Amino acid sequence: MRKEMKRFFAIVLCLILLLNLVACNKSDAEQKKPADFGTYGADFARKLAKTYPYRKAYSGTESEAGEMIKKEFEKLGYEVETQNFTSIYGSNSANYIVHIEGSGFVEPDGKGNVKDIRKKVVIGAHYDSAFAADEVPEGYTYDGISDNASGVGCLVTIAKEIKNYGDLGFDIDIVAFGAGGDDFRGASQYFDKLSSKEQKEIEVMFCIDSIYAGDKVYASAGLNSLSTEGKYHYKMRRKLYQTYDVAYDDMLSSKNGFNLYYNESNMKIDLNGDGSEDIYREVSFNKSDYSVFDSHDVPIVFFDSGDYFFESIDKVKETKNLNLQEFDGKIAGTLLDSSTVLDEVQNVDDKDILEIRINNVSYCIMGTLKKGSDFGMTHAEYEESLKKIDTTEETEASATTQK
Repeated sequence: MRKEMKRFFAIVLCLILLLNLVACNKSDAEQKKPADFGTYGADFARKLAKTYPYRKAYSGTESEAGEMIKKEFEKLGYEVETQNFTSIYGSNSANYIVHIEGSGFVEPDGKGNVKDIRKKVVIGAHYDSAFAADEVPEGYTYDGISDNASGVGCLVTIAKEIKNYGDLGFDIDIVAFGAGGDDFRGASQYFDKLSSKEQKEIEVMFCIDSIYAGDKVYASAGLNSLSTEGKYHYKMRRKLYQTYDVAYDDMLSSKNGFNLYYNESNMKIDLNGDGSEDIYREVSFNKSDYSVFDSHDVPIVFFDSGDYFFESIDKVKETKNLNLQEFDGKIAGTLLDSSTVLDEVQNVDDKDILEIRINNVSYCIMGTLKKGSDFGMTHAEYEESLKKIDTTEETEASATTQK
């Protein structure tokens, strides 16, 4: 009887230990889930949209919204540069810039020597919205949640989480652009005020615009990547491909229910106005703040939402959802760009699509930065490579001595 009792308790003990082990493994797996940034970015996007819905460029409400973003950056521990500018008519707006200094990179010269280089990354989104208060008819709940409070949600998420990524080497500017509605004037002012050296140091510009309303989230390169020269074409899309690698390698689709799409419509059309037909693939007709950088031959990665898979450009729309067809499937820049409308339509099965998209787009951007520069390695990586060379030489020397 005692032996049976001992055997029974031994089995129970083993089961308890096994269950604890499974629970620990499950807990570890949950902790390692990518883009697990919580509700912070989506909460801030909704707060911005609902507090200042009518953020039209150069309005007093746009200014108040900008100050709200600045204070949020400051809460995260950053000093924020306010870059004031005016329209051609003298109206005021501002960019809000967080500067994060990196350690730089080491570039081999092919002759056994190395030199220190600086590389800059710009991560930007405009914070103004399409309408002023007196332009919204009664009965609409417009607040610009998608265009572009959603993009700002990514900016603050990245500002919060990037501290956990260690030294990325890059000098990083996180920029909330003002007056996007005025032909992206905030982005133009930011770029123009950089020195020539700083402009040349930009390795990539990430732009986020209206990622909530559309059926799918896309990442695109700039029209500057349409060159017929193969090497140039790849050079201008390299960061785009790295961004997709992050999404696929980290299995964001299966783990988080987040899909990052290529534009693969393959329509033939003159996209850049040079008189020859291009293939509508891996680029977007939707303009945003990235357009300024694109025109200066800076590689860009542009995130937006929509549905590009149609037979002709004139049929392309953001959504095929039958509940969102009042403006022929267009949401950004229309009166349907509303938290009230989109939260009801987009969020099914208790999933917060805004939270999922903000967190995963942010994760893709930071994961791309983690891959490093295309032109060199960080100082830490360089030192590690020297150690490996020394170890290899010692091993080879030891093997020669033994012979």
